[in-house]
Amino acid sequence: MSKLPDAIKQQIQDGYRQFLAQGGLKPRLGQRQMIAVIANALSAIEESGVNPPEPGSTSSGICVVEAGTGTGKTIAYLLAALPLAEHLGKQVVIATGTIALQEQLLNKDIPALIASTGWNYSFLMAKGRGRYLCPLRLDQCLATIDAKQGGEFLFEDELTFNPDKRVIKTYQSMATSLEKGDWDGDRDHWEAIISDADWQPLTIDRRQCVGRRCRFIRECCFFNARDQLEDADCLVVNHDLLMADLAVGGGVILPAPDKSIYVVDEAHRLPDKAINHFTANARMAGTLNWLRKLERQLQTITQQSAAEAELMRHLDRLVDPVAKVIDAVSLVQPLLMAQLEESDQGSKTRHRFVNGDIGVGLRRQASDIAAAFGLLVTRLQAVTDTLQNSLSVAHPATPLVDLENALQLVGTWQNRAESALELWDYFSQPVSETGPQMARWLTFDESAIGDSDLQLFASPTYGGHILRERLFDCCAGAVLTSATLRMLNRFDDFIKRVGLPENVACHAVSGVFNYPQAAVLSVPDIGADGSDPLEHTRALIDKLPGMLDSDRGTLVLFSSKRQMQDVVAGVENAISGQLLVQNDLPLIQLLSKHKEAVDAGRGSVIFGLASFAEGIDLPGDYCTHVIIAKLPFSVPDDPVTATLSDWLEKSGGNPFMQLALPEASLKLNQACGRLLRTEQDSGKITVLDRRLLTKRYGAALLNALPPFRRE
Repeated sequence: MSKLPDAIKQQIQDGYRQFLAQGGLKPRLGQRQMIAVIANALSAIEESGVNPPEPGSTSSGICVVEAGTGTGKTIAYLLAALPLAEHLGKQVVIATGTIALQEQLLNKDIPALIASTGWNYSFLMAKGRGRYLCPLRLDQCLATIDAKQGGEFLFEDELTFNPDKRVIKTYQSMATSLEKGDWDGDRDHWEAIISDADWQPLTIDRRQCVGRRCRFIRECCFFNARDQLEDADCLVVNHDLLMADLAVGGGVILPAPDKSIYVVDEAHRLPDKAINHFTANARMAGTLNWLRKLERQLQTITQQSAAEAELMRHLDRLVDPVAKVIDAVSLVQPLLMAQLEESDQGSKTRHRFVNGDIGVGLRRQASDIAAAFGLLVTRLQAVTDTLQNSLSVAHPATPLVDLENALQLVGTWQNRAESALELWDYFSQPVSETGPQMARWLTFDESAIGDSDLQLFASPTYGGHILRERLFDCCAGAVLTSATLRMLNRFDDFIKRVGLPENVACHAVSGVFNYPQAAVLSVPDIGADGSDPLEHTRALIDKLPGMLDSDRGTLVLFSSKRQMQDVVAGVENAISGQLLVQNDLPLIQLLSKHKEAVDAGRGSVIFGLASFAEGIDLPGDYCTHVIIAKLPFSVPDDPVTATLSDWLEKSGGNPFMQLALPEASLKLNQACGRLLRTEQDSGKITVLDRRLLTKRYGAALLNALPPFRRE
């Protein structure tokens, strides 16, 4: 391992002292440990660039750090990473899971660090293309408005564009603000909230973008923002943008992985984020409808492009593959519908293929469809390339506006075709003989009359190989951190899920709370446990009102939305005026009402689900009692989890011990973590599920919790 350069070590130490002095703070043991762990790990990065680990070796430049609430982990990783990244000529990319943490970084933690140390590092928030207005789209919208045309709008969703007076006024105001330089085209910087319906016509994706050939390239909001990213020392992004960039090879929106040191905060979310991002789906009727619409639209573009010989040649070559895809999808549609109707899994709206195996016959048809879509994608790319070339000509034979509209429409086709190709390629792959299977399932969506459709899904069941191949094997360095990473007091499960080798450096740094003094853990007997949902719900309705604090804040966490709703119906009269329920109000309004009630001494009770178990920050009297209704075991019929369980059982493993129990341990720790948010906090945690004491696995869950005083 490389030695931490003395000059960098001194810079970090001086920066920490200055930060503490500026805020009148005392050093925290856990924070100092975290700074040292990260600095030592990153000092091992080869100055030449990427330093991927050899099989079986320690992952140089990569570390995992669990740092509980109150450690000050954001300051710790900023202090350690920024000087080392500068020394190595890398950029720091901080990826977070929530908007709240991004705002805390940019509006609080980073300014505080820079102000106290005097360091000269620059920071920017990086966003996806969809957060920026496209000047070409705005021009097209305004042209349509000026011409009073309400016909087909050749944009992504091909909706008829008929804006009302309010929308027209908004678009005109945006154009004026852009021209004056009062607005940068960032949706989040606009003076008012913009609905998705109003914003969607103003944006494009990468397939619809004219790129550097666009006549509005100098005014392009996205490219101007992206150009600034190259000069920033540190970028703040969300997990979705990180995964989106890695999915296309890295370095498309964000810096290239080998030029980046990644700090992944809230890293416990990363494995599921990887799985979700690489899940593919397609609607059968929806696919056939857009392909038939494509045939009609293709005729229109062909008529408009008669003067473009090369373009005409490539457009003509689309006709045959489109017809083949329609035939192939039409042939398999009734077979899949029959599979769903004949399912023996107790549901006529969902069928999961056991062990991910769809059978030889369906797999062969899926392979044919994937090949047909593959040919269509290739030929659509040729059309796109030709249109791009035509747009670069000073005086094209076809009107510029027609070429621009055609490129956007073909980009829409290409997106749909690539998405379908991914799904059918997943369906065509054989069952793995060595590793976790791909989950595959069908659903029949009857949510809207006249819009019901058979939908196909395919998903990886394991995100480790995705993260290993696309992130850890090619990045300069990485720090993975969160308040809760260990499951059952071990890092093993997390390490497997993110795809790191077993000997990667893992540390749980010292916390700041005196748990036995600050909080008590209680597991009372309410007459029923979580294994009997009906009796447990009745017991909650009977016992819960008497457990609530009358003048402070209480947070009640449920694992089931249905149970929460049933309990709400049963107790709302008993605690009328105090109860706030997740999703009844926007989050900001709900928290505001809760704090207002507590400040007035009336007390307030929040009922929430899993997202509230890790995303709510209620310090002091705003939360002195956390009540956990039920042990947070995942729903066993989730197709991804069920398929992974199939494979574990087939391999001689134990799905409950290897999947359900570690996951429940992580979630239980997160839920308990809602109580103590500052060193001054105190209170009580009540778990209303006696399985924590009566089941053999309960001891493992209890031992993995912080050392609260127990009743």
